[in-house]
Amino acid sequence: MKEDICIAKKFTTYHSPLNQVRLCVKLPQRNKIIFVNALPNEKNLEPSNQVLPRVAITMGDAAGIGAEVILKALADENLKQICSPVIIGDTSFLNRTAESLKLDFDFVETENLFLDKLSQIVVYNLNNLTEEIILGEDSAVAGKAAAEYIETAVRLWREGKIDAITTAPISKKAIQMGGYNFPGHTEFLAHLTDTKEFAMSFFAENLRVVLLSTHVSLRQAIDLVKKEKLVELIKFSHQEISKLLRRDAKIAVAGLNPHASEGGMFGTEEKDEIMPAITECREKFGIDVSGAFSPDTIFLRGFKGEFDGVVSCYHDQATIAVKCLSFGASVNVTLGLPLVRTSVDHGTAFDIAGKNLADPSSMKAAIKLAAKLASD
Repeated sequence: MKEDICIAKKFTTYHSPLNQVRLCVKLPQRNKIIFVNALPNEKNLEPSNQVLPRVAITMGDAAGIGAEVILKALADENLKQICSPVIIGDTSFLNRTAESLKLDFDFVETENLFLDKLSQIVVYNLNNLTEEIILGEDSAVAGKAAAEYIETAVRLWREGKIDAITTAPISKKAIQMGGYNFPGHTEFLAHLTDTKEFAMSFFAENLRVVLLSTHVSLRQAIDLVKKEKLVELIKFSHQEISKLLRRDAKIAVAGLNPHASEGGMFGTEEKDEIMPAITECREKFGIDVSGAFSPDTIFLRGFKGEFDGVVSCYHDQATIAVKCLSFGASVNVTLGLPLVRTSVDHGTAFDIAGKNLADPSSMKAAIKLAAKLASD
């Protein structure tokens, strides 16, 4: 085996970045990663009889903390006991990030690598950061690259080469600057997988929250609280959570207004939209659903295990509760996709990018949940 600390400079560059793959494996005796040049269709990326699920981890926006939390998470030996991680990103950028974090990785090259015989980490290198990235700033290059990592992950899943996807955070502004008109991962993945019925959710221990609306203004979110939309979401939440738990799920619905309007004193949405939706789901579809509950307590009740899922009326109603109860341990899960997709419970954190301050806990939790869901 030939060692070379600067081997990253020696890799062959192909005409299309999608044709270049770098594979790396952590050796048992040293904290060492092995890289090898390969084409996507070569034998060592073909599906195998491996026991561990292969989880693709997209690098996210390079100007944020994605690469940092991925590398910190994968430094945890426990993760390699439950899955075979595949980082989809830019190897040179990951290499520089590892060096800045002072992670003890030596990069070496080998010609004869049998991935299934070692504890594996694979880096699928798109080599698509075509100019210097300024940490903490939106750019079209970083946004386009982040979107391409997601597209590649879905393609590899379609080809049967990965079992689940975990995503690092993206900048919604940057991906739009890069030419992708999607408000976030959820809608982008639904588009890529031709999924019509889907929802953003957050899992935090016993708490599972499903969102009626995602990245829209609060004014728009209130306008979206309609009986028809709630009926569909309650049915969908019950179906998906029951499937995951392998039993009939018990669903709660949060009110929109303070104290769920307290009998109409603080708004009419509960009486006009939410309660009729709950009644229809109980009487017509036989779903164990109740509410509308005061939104300042229902999430804690779900966290304590009183309900299997809570339907939230808008984005921040759900995420404030989830992050206060379990920040760093909660996981974003897209329900309804034909593939398993999990993500961290935080954003790009441009304000701390490059400062070695990012906590990898949520990334670890997201990878673990992806591996579990892919194995079930």
